[in-house]
Amino acid sequence: MSNPNTNILYLFDRPAEPVFVPKGEKKVAFDIPASYLMDKYQNIAVDVINRFADDTDSKLPIREIRIPDISLPLTLDRRAPFSLFLPSHRKMAARLIEVFMGMRTYDDFLSASVYCRDRVNTNMFIYCLSVAILHRPDTKNLPIPPLSEVFPEKFMDSSIFARAKEEANLVPTGSRQPIVIPKDYTASDLDEEHRVAYFREDLGINLHHWHWHLVYPFEAAREIVDKDRRGELFYYMHQQIMARYNLERLCNNLPRVKRLNNWQDPIPEGYFPKLDSLVASRTWPARTAGSTLKDINRQVDQVNLDIQDLARWRDRIFNAIHEGVVKDSREQRVELTENEGINVLGNMIEASILSPNRNLYGDMHNMGHVAISFCHDPDHRYLESFGVMGDSATAMRDPVFYRWHAFIDDIFQEHKSTLPAYSVQQLDYQGIRITDVQVVTPSQPTNVFSTFWQQSDVDLSRGLDFTPRGAILSRFTHLNHAQFKYRLAVNNQGNVAKMGTVRIFMAPKLDERGLPFSFRDMKNLMIEMDKFTVTLRPGNNTIERRSDESSVTIPFERTFRNLDENRPIGGDSLAQFNFCGCGWPQHMLVGKGSKEGYPVTLFAMVSDINGDRITQDTEGACNDAASYCGIKDKKYPDARSMGYPFDRIPRTGVDTIQQFITGNMRLTDCMIRFNDIVVPPKNSGADSNSLTFA
Repeated sequence: MSNPNTNILYLFDRPAEPVFVPKGEKKVAFDIPASYLMDKYQNIAVDVINRFADDTDSKLPIREIRIPDISLPLTLDRRAPFSLFLPSHRKMAARLIEVFMGMRTYDDFLSASVYCRDRVNTNMFIYCLSVAILHRPDTKNLPIPPLSEVFPEKFMDSSIFARAKEEANLVPTGSRQPIVIPKDYTASDLDEEHRVAYFREDLGINLHHWHWHLVYPFEAAREIVDKDRRGELFYYMHQQIMARYNLERLCNNLPRVKRLNNWQDPIPEGYFPKLDSLVASRTWPARTAGSTLKDINRQVDQVNLDIQDLARWRDRIFNAIHEGVVKDSREQRVELTENEGINVLGNMIEASILSPNRNLYGDMHNMGHVAISFCHDPDHRYLESFGVMGDSATAMRDPVFYRWHAFIDDIFQEHKSTLPAYSVQQLDYQGIRITDVQVVTPSQPTNVFSTFWQQSDVDLSRGLDFTPRGAILSRFTHLNHAQFKYRLAVNNQGNVAKMGTVRIFMAPKLDERGLPFSFRDMKNLMIEMDKFTVTLRPGNNTIERRSDESSVTIPFERTFRNLDENRPIGGDSLAQFNFCGCGWPQHMLVGKGSKEGYPVTLFAMVSDINGDRITQDTEGACNDAASYCGIKDKKYPDARSMGYPFDRIPRTGVDTIQQFITGNMRLTDCMIRFNDIVVPPKNSGADSNSLTFA
């Protein structure tokens, strides 16, 4: 860590260990003023600080400063569960972020962070520190560690940690073997929902969800929250999650997700997460099948919610959609316009501080998470805390997450249905014709995607407090696909070169009954696979694009690499590395498919650059996952509505996807063929993205 500003990253190491204990493999200790010690250490300050002298290779001096008031964050116990969905918790977090952002210099920021680390809630501290690092000008280029390394207990079977500590205490570094996590550890095949547990419990997918909400927090200073098209991006990112999950369900002979819209009915899906919190020393509560939502009255969490509150907010939001107008807090009318309405609704439904009127339209999305996450103990009589739906790092593990977001997406689709359909003129690109689209996968027939199981290792040592140092690996089994490329034949019928945007989507071809989807259903199942700009010379053009260049994904290595190794050395690559941590995992780009081959429709389009272009300098900016995450400190890189051309109801006379097609579009029938084999980790010598199957 040659840049001194990276020293703050040591605060992510062993989050429950006191700040004066040496951090990292380099055994770096913070040399703190005696006044920074917790009260319980004050009387033995010299002994405490000197105790670790022999284990320390270097010290980082911390300058004593006057710390602003942090009394509000201190009201949450250091080891208590923390949830941004709880209004009281998010206010505490917003205050701590405000303190961190208000530090004039990096040294002051480091000093304040060191002071707060052992005093405030551990989960809240890591969240607030991450947000501040991402948004402060003197640290925004730092690559924060993935949450799976800081809090591994949020991502894997709790039985792993006893074995991991045994391994750390008995086996020397270098001789330790990876601890294999079973692929099926939360349920058996008696639960049909478990067929898609590989998707819900995927490490990369859950990291994506957490990191997206880190980049786009909904409560903090306005300059942090108010990013370009933030509300629309909330809608689109979650809509795409739903489209992807529905594809997985259909691949596994399950019906599409049913909306959670009748809140009096029992929830048939149960979920037993098998997670423990090492910091809070508690087991994450389960939700049994048949649970019902109840009014929440928990003084300990300062939350009092009637289920009818959700109903009132829902009705007011639907009324606003049908009237095309919302009322802000000053009773002023805010039009839900064709281009900006979805952005207003996104911030209103979530609800971020950008909501035009929280008092009127409420806290729909967040409090729905709260109601579900406390349904097992709504009045705290059993002293239980929230379930996995209460944490953005764990919520996607639960089947009910998708039922709730199917309801949330339905609200957005209600607004979209009020907008005028795209005309042929708005869709076509005069003179540009796609004549062929192919998917090329090594050792497979044309238009066949190939998927399989892949093993990958994650180092737990950063998150295993009070254990000997050295790498301790856990081994996951997750879905992956063989690398492929798109090959498009495009004819430019004009006499001059033209620019356009290639948009590639995928959707399941057949519904639960084996019948072709109507266009109205298929458009909501369209998964964005890639989006990129091309220049088309007059005549025939052949365009090739690799799957690992996708505009929605981050590279495989960003999910599973230890960020202390192989990190970019400096310059723009380092500056964008952390923002690029936001994005869909590359290994989950393609759905699982089936052994016999699952039929999907691949859609390709070249749209007119004149309707797409955003003029801005993006030199050195991260574009890895711009479709889902935007570009750091820039405008969203596409002037069209997110999801275009599938974000509107079809024009008159269009009932099928074939009738929707204009000359600048092309459909191709493809298959996703699943190979039920397990490929060893990449560091074992097998390169999964270049594997071929006979």
